[in-house]
Amino acid sequence: MTDRLTPEHRSWNMGRIRGKNTKPEIIVRSILHRMGYRFRIDRRDLPGRPDLVLPKYHAALFVHGCFWHRHTGCSNASTPKTRQSFWKKKFEENVSRDNKNTQLLKDAGWKVIVVWECEVKKDPHALSRRLDEALGKRWSDTDSYSIPNRNELFKAAEKRSDYVTFSRAKPKTIKNE
Repeated sequence: MTDRLTPEHRSWNMGRIRGKNTKPEIIVRSILHRMGYRFRIDRRDLPGRPDLVLPKYHAALFVHGCFWHRHTGCSNASTPKTRQSFWKKKFEENVSRDNKNTQLLKDAGWKVIVVWECEVKKDPHALSRRLDEALGKRWSDTDSYSIPNRNELFKAAEKRSDYVTFSRAKPKTIKNE
């Protein structure tokens, strides 16, 4: 199947994909905060620059997109049909870098937690239980957290992130003056 967008428009769309303050990341931050955990965002001094760092628990948390970081067995981790050699190399580099950073963090004594985008979308309550267990399960009853349902979390995340909708309209061209 050929791409329905022009190369310029595809480039424009791809340029809008952000690396931080994504909806899944904001949702994970909201869940952790409601659970009583406190964290730091984007610690540049740690390998891989984790999305969230919980210093009290010596834990680094990454919120990975299934497509970019190749979540094994996930339907969102599909490979584009065009330029397959480029994408294969790109994905291999991403996975290799993720593994290297994870190992460096573990060697430095950090607990590494990876949260996948699809996991955030499916069930926030199951995610909260998994995070609690990974961080040492501070409370015995994780159901007591006031975690809203997934629709409410996504609405709140859209408001808090600079959510950009992608249209098929031609991108604005900027002329050099």
